[in-house]
Amino acid sequence: MKLIVAVIKPYKLNACIRVLAELGVTDVLHSEARGYGRQKDHLRDYRDDRFAVAFLPKVRLEFAVEPEHAKAAINGLIAACRTGRQGDGKIWVLDARVAEIEAVTA
Repeated sequence: MKLIVAVIKPYKLNACIRVLAELGVTDVLHSEARGYGRQKDHLRDYRDDRFAVAFLPKVRLEFAVEPEHAKAAINGLIAACRTGRQGDGKIWVLDARVAEIEAVTA
């Protein structure tokens, strides 16, 4: 399995979920995240206030796919999320092993 982790702009979430559903990805975890990358000028705005929140809102997506479907999922994410501007996001692809958790009945 391949674990794909993507950090994207929040307003692109619905487009990404739609593309992943079309590709057959049914289980997706998403959570709010905050961060910055190449938007270094953004931090300059806060240099006099060390307590100011200098991170930009993002959304983190995580899902697992079979290795043969990873490239299609990545290309789908790129097509759905790309605006051509800095801060579109990042995608990481990791090897993953799936372990089932069994329920214990009393």
